[in-house]
Parts: sequence; structure tokens; C-alpha cells
Amino acid sequence: MSEQEEQPTDDSESADSATAVETDAADEASAADQASAAEDTPAAEDSQAESVPEFQPLRATGRSTDGNFELNRFGGVQVVLTAELGRTQLTLQELMSLSEGAVLELHRAISEPVELMAQGVPLGNAEVVVVDDQFAIRVKEIYSN
Repeated sequence: MSEQEEQPTDDSESADSATAVETDAADEASAADQASAAEDTPAAEDSQAESVPEFQPLRATGRSTDGNFELNRFGGVQVVLTAELGRTQLTLQELMSLSEGAVLELHRAISEPVELMAQGVPLGNAEVVVVDDQFAIRVKEIYSN
């Protein structure tokens, strides 16, 4: 038997219970009506406006005279630049069998330029050169946006 079908043993308990349920429902409806009415009144708008903090206006710094953002203020930020010499694919078996002295062929011709990446983003291409017994790159092309 469900709760609604149960018969209380005392008639006064069922009357009190029904009255309590009706009172709770009426209170909830009344509170919802008051909240809805309060939102429509100017006083509610004033109290909401008072709770929003005021911020000082932003100063017009960091912009050039033509309105464009000045990037030169970030000139000291360090960026990782990589030159990708080439790539190859191996099976897991081949990878696990690598040992000192193994030679891996890369899928790039020796005359083909290497890819330059700034923070992982393609920037341009270059050629590999040697300067003072160290590898270096000579930039050949910077990609446009």
C-alpha cells in the first residue's frame, strides 16, 4: 500500500498532516509570487545595482596612436624555437630493438629546408648550416599569416 493509500489510525493526525501540507504549498507559492513581484519593482533594480562593484575606467595604455596593440612590450618573452630536421615511423618492435650506433633514415631530402616551429606553431623554414663546429640554421622563409 502506498503512503497516499495508508489510512492513519487517528483522524486528528490526518487532518493536521493535510493542513501542514496545504500550508507548506501556500507558503511556497506566496514566496515565489513575492520574489517575482520584487524583481519587477524599481527597488529591486536599485538593490541589484548597489551590489555590483564599481570599477575604475581602464587607462588607454598599450596602444599606439593608430589604435593597434603594441606587441613590442612583449619583446622580452622567451619563446621555444625548434627546427625539425625530419621524421620517421617505427614499429614498437623496431623501437625496442634500437641500440647505440643504429641509423634511422628521416623522410626529408638533404637539400630540403627544415621546418621552423615557434612554441609548436609553424613559423617558416630554414637550411641547416655549421657555425664554429655547431649546427645552426639560416632562415629562408617566414610564413605569412
